[in-house]
Amino acid sequence: MDTSLISLVSIILLVLGLLGTVLPVLPGLLLSLSGLLIYKFGTDAPLSMVYIWIFVILTAVSTVLNYVIPAKTNRKYGGTRWGSIGSIIGTLAGIFFIPVPFGFLIGMFLGVFIGELLHDSTDKKKAWNSTKGAFIGFIYGAGFNFMVALAMLLVVIIDIF
Repeated sequence: MDTSLISLVSIILLVLGLLGTVLPVLPGLLLSLSGLLIYKFGTDAPLSMVYIWIFVILTAVSTVLNYVIPAKTNRKYGGTRWGSIGSIIGTLAGIFFIPVPFGFLIGMFLGVFIGELLHDSTDKKKAWNSTKGAFIGFIYGAGFNFMVALAMLLVVIIDIF
């Protein structure tokens, strides 16, 4: 296959991966990492393997942090273990049972809020603050994913030109 076609496919995957960091229907960093790997091994690019390993590690770390960060920031904002567990359960339930583009996010917020209300049904302000913390955690995680995907895209574009 022609190297320019492989480069084009990899850039398309990298751009889709960048979009996927903010659009939940696309597996953001996995698409970006796929584009990077296709570029490296499909074109025999002189791209250092150090970049590949760094991005593989960052993608793996990001996958874990996407579930951990909202749960941890939930606690930082006064949430309890109930809210953290609700965050994880709500995220997974939102992916499968809320058929809208940001269903996972709605599920996460509902999970935190309901989890906190199950813990203490009289303190709605605490439940709201905990949900706010989970949202801030989501923003941190999405920002991290975006920066990693953008770095992958830039590494390939700089290597091409």
